[in-house]
This record gives sequence, C-alpha cells and structure tokens, in this order.
Amino acid sequence: MNMQIASHTMIAMPLTHPGFSEAQARGPSNETTCFEPLDPGVISASIPTFFVGRDRDGFWLARDAKGEIGGIFLLKSSALAFARRAARPLGCATIFPSERFELDVKNQGNPLASYLKPLFRFVASAREKLVG
Repeated sequence: MNMQIASHTMIAMPLTHPGFSEAQARGPSNETTCFEPLDPGVISASIPTFFVGRDRDGFWLARDAKGEIGGIFLLKSSALAFARRAARPLGCATIFPSERFELDVKNQGNPLASYLKPLFRFVASAREKLVG
C-alpha cells in the first residue's frame, strides 16, 4: 500500500502488512483493517500519527495509528481537523494511504455519516443498474 506522510513535508512510502491485501482495501470485509506500527526510523513513536483516507463508500476517515480514536467525515478537511484537534498540543503526522480502508474503531466523527452510508450504497447500486 502506498501512502504519504505529512507533517511539514510529504514522503511517499509503502505500507505493508502480511495480513492485509489490496483486495481487502477495496471491497467490503468482515475483517478489521491491519495497521502496522510505523517504522521508528520514519516517524518517532512520540509523534501522534493519523491515517486519513477514504472508505469503500467514499467517506473520509481519520484514525490514529494506535487504534484508539477515529471518525467518519463527509469532507477531507473535516477529517484533517479531527486529527489536528485530537493531537493537540503537539500536532501530528498524517498518512494518506493510497488504498481505501475501513474504520475499525468507534466513529467519533460526524454522526450523520454513518446514517448516510446506506443511502450512498443504494444510490451507487441504482446507478450501476441504470448504466449496466
């Protein structure tokens, strides 16, 4: 999995885990997404780190690397603001995985996003039927 890390600069690097495949990132899964601890040579363990990306429905997610907090959002800017607030006063490193992932912790973000997911899936399904 390719990703970018942002604090003051962005660095692209692969994120791999033996139990996590590209197919799991794209499609629905009953399994929890595996977030490998970051290499201390890349990011110090003392720096709060957040994964920010999209789920299979296109919603924005923010999840800390330790798996303690996370949220679902309609906008990328909201996910980034959540990460910055959660990392106060230190600030945080932000990782943007290139593949989609699912939130595996309680949604502490936009509560409406969870209710909108079924509607988005219905619209996407109806659009596929009309096109196909």
